[in-house]
Amino acid sequence: MRTTKTLLLSFLLCLGLVCMAPGCSPRNFLTRRLAADLISASDAFKEPQLFWLRTGIVSNKDFSSPDYMVLQRRGWIIASQQKCPAGVDPPPCWDVVLTPIGVDTVRPLISSALPDNGRDNGPMAIEVARRELLGISGISKGGNFADVEFTWRWVPINKVGSALYDSGVRYRSTVGFRGYDDGWRVVDQTAPSNQTLDEALRNAQPATP
Repeated sequence: MRTTKTLLLSFLLCLGLVCMAPGCSPRNFLTRRLAADLISASDAFKEPQLFWLRTGIVSNKDFSSPDYMVLQRRGWIIASQQKCPAGVDPPPCWDVVLTPIGVDTVRPLISSALPDNGRDNGPMAIEVARRELLGISGISKGGNFADVEFTWRWVPINKVGSALYDSGVRYRSTVGFRGYDDGWRVVDQTAPSNQTLDEALRNAQPATP
């Protein structure tokens, strides 16, 4: 007569043989750890946050925006009131220029990978923050589809990012996953009942502590 210990060892051996079968891998089981790894490694999640700084003539709406107000308080930009050119409204308009300290702060951060970046007073792209995954809140599965809720935050990567983004603010997003023959993947194309990761990040809501 088999003992309980012998039966348990037999069960574990059978389970091990099943997992060693062809096609079985850790990606076949959508755990919180796997979901976190796949989200963190995705291109959409690793995409840095860009701040577009425009100098020269800007509308009063742009100049009075929260971001520009922060740059003014830091002493990085100054402006003089100007008449609005055709196509720029609402008045009054402002001629925005970088201060000397603003030049020292901003110029080294301007992305050189973008064509015509900042040319002729055009907008200047500045990488200011990156996302950090804080945790998986929950997983809801249904067959080969699943919705994964997670929390994340912006982490500033330079002085401009620190001025514009508070790393203490958390966001909650929900992204779709789909199971394939080689395991689970983050949804990267629109599906009827799932959000892509890019959509999930853009639709993020501030999370309560």
